[in-house]
Amino acid sequence: MSADLLVLLIVVVTALAFDFTNGFHDTANAMATSIATGALRPRVAVAVSAVLNLVGAFLSVAVAATVAKGIVALDAVPGQALLIIVFAGLVGGILWNLLTWLFGLPSSSSHALFGGLIGATIAALGWGGVIWAHGADGVLAKIVLPALLAPIVAALVSAIGTWSIYRITRTADPDAINEGFRWGQIGSASLVSLAHGTNDAQKTMGVIFLALVAHGSLTKNDEMPLWVMAACAVAIAAGTYLGGWRIIRTLGKGLVEIDSPQGLAAESASAAIILTSAHFGLPLSTTQTATGSILGTGLGKGAEVRWAVMGRMTVAWLLTLPLAGVAGAVCWAIAHVIGGLAGVLVVFAILIALSTVMYLRSRRDPVDTGNVNQWPGGTADDTPDIEPDVAKAAPVAEATDVPPNRSAQV
Repeated sequence: MSADLLVLLIVVVTALAFDFTNGFHDTANAMATSIATGALRPRVAVAVSAVLNLVGAFLSVAVAATVAKGIVALDAVPGQALLIIVFAGLVGGILWNLLTWLFGLPSSSSHALFGGLIGATIAALGWGGVIWAHGADGVLAKIVLPALLAPIVAALVSAIGTWSIYRITRTADPDAINEGFRWGQIGSASLVSLAHGTNDAQKTMGVIFLALVAHGSLTKNDEMPLWVMAACAVAIAAGTYLGGWRIIRTLGKGLVEIDSPQGLAAESASAAIILTSAHFGLPLSTTQTATGSILGTGLGKGAEVRWAVMGRMTVAWLLTLPLAGVAGAVCWAIAHVIGGLAGVLVVFAILIALSTVMYLRSRRDPVDTGNVNQWPGGTADDTPDIEPDVAKAAPVAEATDVPPNRSAQV
């Protein structure tokens, strides 16, 4: 096996590892509100989300084309250099994903990937190596502008939807309303999962396509290979099923106390915006969209919003592109200085070591299905009301990985 082929295999494996982290990092985007309101059991929620992420990955390649051809100026990069750039960018994205997961911050996996790629490209080729603007394409139009607009639009749509729901149902029995909307959440959460697969799995497809072009296996005008689509679909689905419980807790319980009508409004708004962006090839941040939608439900209902939590999220969003870019640039520099296959192996070893450290650190304060709905310092009752017969069954529910105090679960 040649050194170039081995480097390509390492890049593909690293890309699928990023796709895996994207899955568990962004599970909260689709399922946090359904888990918080008790519409779905935690394990059922992540299983449904995983399956629909898998299906969604096959629905379109418009976003993949944007990632593959709209960030790095391919004509200005020789093959081996492009492989190292892609690899370094992926490592930067993975490290930022894991760091924000450790702190339970729902930052954008998409922007972590783009930041890593942009940082590595600038380090290797200078500012001219990045396609900043090219008509309606480029980083500014396809990445930066959607990043600024997505959470604002999502919050506005979700706030209007939430206000309308409570206005229409103001004379109805609250318990009956919550019961009905929990069932509705199953459909809306499933739609967000499908949209997430359509949008996010394609980003890794685009990166692998870049690597194959760099290796000479494909040209930039070739079709996306089916094996790339299938591998990315499986990787993001597997990561989704793992469940990023730390981030699910932050989105489901940390920002706003959510009832079922709010959950339905948030998920519907997120799904509509994400699917629209995928249709136009915009690699939107599903995390920022989902967070904006959840914030909008609190504003639409007039509920308490934990602005300190929102502030920490916003800081993470602002830092994602530059810090992932710094990580990508540093990884490129290390690989470049050492050179060739040895440089790639050293950076790969650094990635494994730092990932292990962050995983071990997370085990000191584990978050799982048992405490995913228990926000530190929250109200005494952070869960929906239950009927007496359900309450009696709570110990059994806990033993079967079902959170206590839940009614009408599926």
